Amino acid sequence: MNKRAIATIIAGFLTASIAFSIRYSYGMLLPEMLPDLGINKTQAGAILTAYFVIYTIGTPLLGALSDLYSYRLLITVFTAILGSGALLMAYADSFVQASLFFSIAALGHAACWAPVVVMVQKWVPDDKRATALSVVTMGVGAGILCWGLFMPSIVSAAGWRSGWLALGVFAISIAVLDLILVRDPVRPASGKTVSRRGPIAFLVSYREVFKRMEFWAIGGAYTMVGMSVIILFAFLPVYAHEALEMPYAHSTRLISMIALFGFGGQLVLGPLSDKIGRTWIMVFCSVIMSFACLGLVFSETIWMLYALIGLYGIGYGAVWPVYAAAASDHFPRNMTGGIVGLWTFLYGIGSIIAPIVSGWIIDVTGEYTGVFIFAAVAGTISIILLLAMQLLRKKRTLNPQNAD
Repeated sequence: MNKRAIATIIAGFLTASIAFSIRYSYGMLLPEMLPDLGINKTQAGAILTAYFVIYTIGTPLLGALSDLYSYRLLITVFTAILGSGALLMAYADSFVQASLFFSIAALGHAACWAPVVVMVQKWVPDDKRATALSVVTMGVGAGILCWGLFMPSIVSAAGWRSGWLALGVFAISIAVLDLILVRDPVRPASGKTVSRRGPIAFLVSYREVFKRMEFWAIGGAYTMVGMSVIILFAFLPVYAHEALEMPYAHSTRLISMIALFGFGGQLVLGPLSDKIGRTWIMVFCSVIMSFACLGLVFSETIWMLYALIGLYGIGYGAVWPVYAAAASDHFPRNMTGGIVGLWTFLYGIGSIIAPIVSGWIIDVTGEYTGVFIFAAVAGTISIILLLAMQLLRKKRTLNPQNAD
């Protein structure tokens, strides 16, 4: 790979790192925010739901725009918006303010995944796509790991609001680095590209995408996996702190454990998907994540808890690069930004529903068992969707006259 491709991967690593760190630091800071803001678990889930409403609306639009306009402009500006939202969270004094400010961060995050992964794929060779995306996704794990380790010290020294201030300043610094490192890839001069056909034709071209079984199966599986992820990242620290009576610092570092073991999934399962196929790796990730969620219901010792969290992290780590790489496997590369954006839109729908429903379950039952079962069921549905897609694709291959 050339120097520009390496610089792009570095920018993608940093951007993904801070974007997902801000999202998942909400769960890390939540145990301290709950009493200070005077909110219950349903309201805590609703703040995250507000985040995902904006993120879900913005992601497909910005993903599509990235196929038409400047990656550099979108990623730089929206990373700065992400940081501004985090800074504002430090000054939230109510449920309404927290919902509004976290939504601003969500708007920024909307351009920090789909445009990033597509930009990286356009700078690297085809046989290195999943590997490059695994490196970028390692930024997610590295960010969560680092903030999970340092956040308890920041909170202990200066309170949860200082945690948001630190995240905001770091995000704005990365926006400056994006401006320096990122360059737009050269767009093909051929009249066949979406960007040359204009926005109307660009939108019309998605009619064929919506007819494809692969789009809905992978998008549906991504939605279910997303529900599982947001449930654990939002409520696992609170569960450990309140139900298991773990100290705040220890409960927060469970999120760091997921990120740490996620590196194994990224380094092994991501590149492996280049060889044996994305679908089987996606199925494997869902299997171990669902098993881990169900295991949390029956966990009786701290070591069993740690083992299950580690297992979940392996599956979690590989999910993002493998799903992103699957877009180029099934659809034209000049549409991958929009495809990843649309899949993230579906993912966002699940992430809108899961936090508020999970918070309500906890408030009503007074227990966390129900939300772990909820997460396990969502993961199981993703397995069913992916296996059904494989079966239908096999039948279509054996009977080409029945193909779309």
